[in-house]
Amino acid sequence: MTDALKRLSDEGVAIWLDDLSRKRITSGNLAELLDQSHVVGVTTNPSIFQKAISGGDGYETQLTDLAARKVTVEEAVRMITTADVRDAADILRPVFDATQGQDGRVSIEVDPRLAHNTTATIAEAKQLAWLVDRPNTLIKIPATKAGLPAITETIGRGISVNVTLIFSLERYREVMDAYLTGLEKAKAAGLDLSTIHSVASFFVSRVDTEIDKRLDALGTPEAKEARGKAALANARLAYEAYEEVFSSDRWAALDRAQANKQRPLWASTGVKDPAYKDTLYVDELVAPNTVNTMPEATLEATADHGQITGDTVRGTYDQARAELEAVEKLGVSYDDVVQLLEDEGVEKFEASWNDLLKSTEAELKRLAPSEG
Repeated sequence: MTDALKRLSDEGVAIWLDDLSRKRITSGNLAELLDQSHVVGVTTNPSIFQKAISGGDGYETQLTDLAARKVTVEEAVRMITTADVRDAADILRPVFDATQGQDGRVSIEVDPRLAHNTTATIAEAKQLAWLVDRPNTLIKIPATKAGLPAITETIGRGISVNVTLIFSLERYREVMDAYLTGLEKAKAAGLDLSTIHSVASFFVSRVDTEIDKRLDALGTPEAKEARGKAALANARLAYEAYEEVFSSDRWAALDRAQANKQRPLWASTGVKDPAYKDTLYVDELVAPNTVNTMPEATLEATADHGQITGDTVRGTYDQARAELEAVEKLGVSYDDVVQLLEDEGVEKFEASWNDLLKSTEAELKRLAPSEG
C-alpha cells in the first residue's frame, strides 16, 4: 500500500497530515500513520479544529471541566486546541529528534481574526509557543501584508514559524525575505539559528478552482485547453524562486551560521475537480526539501495509486511560465486571482474560528453545572 508514499519520502518530500483531532490522537491512529504511512508531521487550521471539536468526540471531559471553571469561550478554545497540539507533538517527538528538528512538527495557527494586525499576531505567536511549550511546534502566521513583519519578529525571537495562505509568487518572495530578516535579527541577538525552522505554505488547488471557473466562463477552446494547469505552474515557479533565494550570497552568510532553509510546503493538495486525478498535486510536485501536507483522503489515494516518478518540478520552469502567460492572455488576471484567494482564505479561516467559538460556547452552556 505505501510504496508510493515511501518513494515520495525518498525523493525528499516530507509527508505531513493536514488534520488533527483528539480521537485521532487517543485511538492510536496518528501513531499508526507515522509507523505505516511515512507521515512525519501534522498541520492544523481553524477549519480542522472547528470540524474536530464540533464533532465532539473525546472533548466532553475537558469541556465539562472548563464549564465548571466558567472560563471564557476564547480561553476554552485555546485550552482545547493547545492540548491536542501538545499531545500530537509528543507523539511526533521521536521523528523530530531523528531529523534534527526538520520534521516531527505540529502546526497551530494564530487567531485568524488578527491576520491584519501585526502587533497582536506577534503577541499571539509568543503566547501560543508558551502555551504549547514543545520544541517541535510551528506557529502558523498568515502571509498577509501585516503578517510579514510579524513573521520577521517571531523568527527573530527564535520561534519556529509555518507561514500560511501564500498564493502569489510576489508574496512568496516577500515571505522568504521576512524569514531571512528574522534570522538576521536572531543572529544579531546571539540566538542559535540551528534551532529555528520554518516552512512556507504555498496553496495549490484553490488556484485551479478560481482560474478554471474564470476559464469556463470564457467557454472558448483555448480556455478549455488552459484548464487545470495554473496551480501546478504557480507552485513550480515558487520552487524556482526558492532555489534562487536559498543559493544567494545573503543566504550563504546565514548558512555559515547553521541556519535552516525555509522549506516550501504544498498546501491545499486535495483535488477539488473530479475531472482531475485525485493525486495530481502530489504526483506533479515532487522536489527535494519540500513538504506536502495532505488531507487523509489524498494520503490514502497516494498510497493506493500515486505515481511517483522522480522530480517533477525542476526543469519545468519555462513551461510553467508559458502556462501562466497563456491564462493571462485569455484575460484572466493572475494578480486579481491571487489577491482574491488570499482575502477569501483569511475570511474562511475567520468564519471557521467564529463557528468554533459558537459551537464551543453552546457546549460550555450545555455542560455548565447547575447553581446551588
